[in-house]
Amino acid sequence: MSRLLSRVRVFALAAAALAGMGLVGAPSAQAQVESGNWISYSPSYTVQQRGCGVANGLTFQLTCSTASGDQRAERRYANYSGSAARQFEGTFRVSSLAGTRISLKQTFNDSEPGPYYMLAVERGGRLYAVEGGATIATGATVGTSVRVNTVHRIGNNHKTYINGSLKYTVSSPGGNFYDKFGAYRTSSGQGPATVVWSGIKFWHL
Repeated sequence: MSRLLSRVRVFALAAAALAGMGLVGAPSAQAQVESGNWISYSPSYTVQQRGCGVANGLTFQLTCSTASGDQRAERRYANYSGSAARQFEGTFRVSSLAGTRISLKQTFNDSEPGPYYMLAVERGGRLYAVEGGATIATGATVGTSVRVNTVHRIGNNHKTYINGSLKYTVSSPGGNFYDKFGAYRTSSGQGPATVVWSGIKFWHL
C-alpha cells in the first residue's frame, strides 16, 4: 500500500511540475514568439462601447442578437509606425457564444482607415481572417483558452501565431497602425457573445 501511495505521489508531483512548465492544461503564458531582442512596452488605450457592447475590465460582451449596426466592446491602443517590428500577445476565452462571426483581434491601418486585419470566431470554434475568409485555426470552442500572438513588420508582413504556432501570414503596406481586441460584430455576424481576455503584452524590436 505504501508503495502505491508513493507512486501516486510521484505522479502527482510530476504532473504539477509539467503544469508549471506550461506543458499541461491551458496554453503556455510564456513570452513572445520569434527570436530577437524584443523590448516590452505598454501603449495607452481607450475603451470603445457601442450599441449593445459592454466592456468590464478584460471581459467584453455583446448583449444583443442584433445583426446590424455598430455592436462592439473593445480596447483601442495607440498608433504605431516605423520600421521596428511590433508584437501583441493575449489569451482569449469565449465564455459564451449564442451568436457567430465575432471579431476578437484587429490591426487597423490608420493611414487608410479600416480593418487591415481581423481575427474572428464562428460558432463551433473556427478562427478565420475576415478579409478573404481564410481559416486560421479550429478548436476555439466555448470555454477553451487560446493564446494569440501577432507580429507586424510594417511594409513587409503581418503574422498570426495560435498557441505558439504560426498559422497565417499576410503582406503589409506602409502606414500608421494600431491594435484592438475585445468583441466586435462583423458585417455578417451577431451576438450575444462574451469574450474574456488575459495576459495582454506588447513588444517592439
